[in-house]
Amino acid sequence: MRSIVKFFALAAICISSAFAASAQLPSVQLKDINGKPVDTATLSNDGKPFVISFWYTSCKPCLRELKAISEVYEDWQDETGMKLIAVSTDDAQKLADVKQRAANWDYEVLLDPNKDFMRAMGVQMNPHVIIIDGNGNIAESRPGYTEGSEEHIIELIRKLILEK
Repeated sequence: MRSIVKFFALAAICISSAFAASAQLPSVQLKDINGKPVDTATLSNDGKPFVISFWYTSCKPCLRELKAISEVYEDWQDETGMKLIAVSTDDAQKLADVKQRAANWDYEVLLDPNKDFMRAMGVQMNPHVIIIDGNGNIAESRPGYTEGSEEHIIELIRKLILEK
């Protein structure tokens, strides 16, 4: 009996994981770094994969990850057409700090001061990267950063492009 319960519990987890992997982006109203409104449900990359990176200005792992990606970002874009959207979860009072940190990035930067989008995406902590395939589906969602893990991002994007 115990093995049957374990089987159904595992099946339920697999089904919910499969659903989460194909879920579309929720509609949350954010602003870009210049104050222009953005509905997160409309985020896209013309049929190519893109990355959403949640971060904040005093998060050292967040900044290390975004800096590491910025060093190869132009090459990644040339190769795959991918883009990165950096979503700051800093409070509204830190807008100047966000702008200063993002000044050297070629990323689109969105502001989520109330962490509404972060919660809607099920993100618990920063840094957190979500990779979206060319159809707007979540291909992967992962917390944390370790040096070199940005290579996994481009490998998955390459794979998503080949599968399309």
